[in-house]
Amino acid sequence: MTPADLSLTVAHAVRRAVGDGDLAVRELPGRLTVERPRPGGLGDWATNAALQLARPSGLPPREVAEVLRRRLLDVPGIARVDITGPGFLNLTLRPDARAGAGRLLVERVRREGMRYGYGDALAGLPEDRVHFRVAEGADPRVRALTAAVAALLRSQGAPARVSDGARRDAHPGVRLHARPPHYDLAALPPDARQWAMLRPAPHDRVLDAAPLLRQTESGNGLFTVQYAHARSAALLRNAADLGFSAAHEDDRRDARPGAAYDTHPGASELLAALGDHPAVLLAAARHHAPDRLARHLEVLADAFLGFQHTVLPLGDEKPSAAHRSRLALAEAAGTVLAGGLSLLGVSAPTRL
Repeated sequence: MTPADLSLTVAHAVRRAVGDGDLAVRELPGRLTVERPRPGGLGDWATNAALQLARPSGLPPREVAEVLRRRLLDVPGIARVDITGPGFLNLTLRPDARAGAGRLLVERVRREGMRYGYGDALAGLPEDRVHFRVAEGADPRVRALTAAVAALLRSQGAPARVSDGARRDAHPGVRLHARPPHYDLAALPPDARQWAMLRPAPHDRVLDAAPLLRQTESGNGLFTVQYAHARSAALLRNAADLGFSAAHEDDRRDARPGAAYDTHPGASELLAALGDHPAVLLAAARHHAPDRLARHLEVLADAFLGFQHTVLPLGDEKPSAAHRSRLALAEAAGTVLAGGLSLLGVSAPTRL
């Protein structure tokens, strides 16, 4: 079950509750979001649907949550539903549903490629909110930030454009602000320069140069992300040398759907990071915050590097369905890393 599936499931539970007379709501919310649980939450996914429906129904949020909980427990694929905090519903999936969601996620990434996570949620923004102006003489960080924000907005369907601050037309445009660099960025290579400006939030100072020049995963998020992408490409090359390629196949030695993924350490963390990518892109675009995407790429890279050792056969082991499926997951991770780096204006090398 994917987040989109679960969102429809929650909406169906709400409609059932309204139809049964347990919730007196005339108009349903336009969107019922399902996302990863926040700190203190439980399970695989969470929704704030009960909080959205509390005021229209005239009931306390936790009472609304209990009404929805009873109906969600009847859904095949959901193992348990917990209510936390003021009324969050936390959903725990059955193992087969969780594994099936992993398979569908990998297939989606491989199908959509570097555009995975793109959407049209911001297509309706008015022009005065997606037209950016860069003043003549603006420092390089403002220029980099503006270009990245525009790229993120376009990824979510907004017709973003950037123009010279000296031009005059019907729309004054949005000007972004950032803390200026405290050293000469020209000393850095292009990728390191871009990462130094975009990885911190705009109100933070740019990253120091020295860690970005060290080719190590310790303290250098840029190297970690680019190295993870290069490792994904290397796994595909090595697998080709061994005579097999990426393809999702269930392991015939294990009858559970998706067993190739969920029986190996690191797979669940990697799948979770991949599943979070669309929401991260949307939030980064909506809040004009490319730093959110940069931090997410670091999380994704760390998860991939913890998983990569399970992909190729060891010793005399022959390539199996499990290896092909894990290679598909590794390929998906590399694709998402490349797409994210592209939006930030950073290269994704295949060899390091």
